[in-house]
Amino acid sequence: MTIIKIDDKDYDTETLSDEAKAQLQSLQFVDQELAKLQAQAAVLQTARIAYTKALNDALGTELVFNG
Repeated sequence: MTIIKIDDKDYDTETLSDEAKAQLQSLQFVDQELAKLQAQAAVLQTARIAYTKALNDALGTELVFNG
């Protein structure tokens, strides 16, 4: 028995309709994909900061690059 909470109400996943189970699976998939994208965005932002610092060092200036 797995209990999930939706809008402050508990549901036993074993008692959900097939349609509700399918929607729940889709929602869980989307949440996982969003988490992956957020992690990837964090990695890319970190790389961007490092590249900006390297460019600043190469130019001998403090450049703020927003492009």
